[in-house]
Amino acid sequence: MKQKFDIITSTCIPLPLENVDTDQIIPARFLKATDKKGFGENLFRDWRYNKDGSLKKDFVLNDPRYSGVILVAGKNFGSGSSREHAAWAIAGYGFRVVISSFFADIHKNNELNNFVLPVVVTEEFLQELFASIEADPKTEVEVDLPRQTVTNKATGKSEHFDINGYKKHCLMNGLDDIDFLLENKDKIEAWEQQNK
Repeated sequence: MKQKFDIITSTCIPLPLENVDTDQIIPARFLKATDKKGFGENLFRDWRYNKDGSLKKDFVLNDPRYSGVILVAGKNFGSGSSREHAAWAIAGYGFRVVISSFFADIHKNNELNNFVLPVVVTEEFLQELFASIEADPKTEVEVDLPRQTVTNKATGKSEHFDINGYKKHCLMNGLDDIDFLLENKDKIEAWEQQNK
């Protein structure tokens, strides 16, 4: 799942629902696993599949009109319990970016730790994105991590988004926390020598 970020341009999958919690993202019955593999197939499991395992044709992930590596979600995405498995499922499905007007803090950090970029936009910009995607499912969005901008290619409108400088560095270089420490091992050892 470690992938370097730069500029991502993609069509989007819209999920205009507010207060989507981590149990809806990945139901609790799937939390026994400790390996990240296979979680993507159970993303939004109870919304995507009928009890017999067949696809619910009216759910957006099953709608052939929509595709892409960007999920556009309603306000307060990732609320509820702090399970990292929710971020595993989002990354495992193939999403690189989630755009919303508000994320639960722990879920937002879990996404960052799993190489999924959570982009916070204003409610007005979010609603414009939903409208553009509904009008044309082929609408593309550009997420520029170096410049920290998100652009609706249908309207040309952009917004700036915030990201922690450390996490930005890690995403742009494909580093997790351990990789970052190893990358700076010489500096750490030099500091230890100077501060004995």
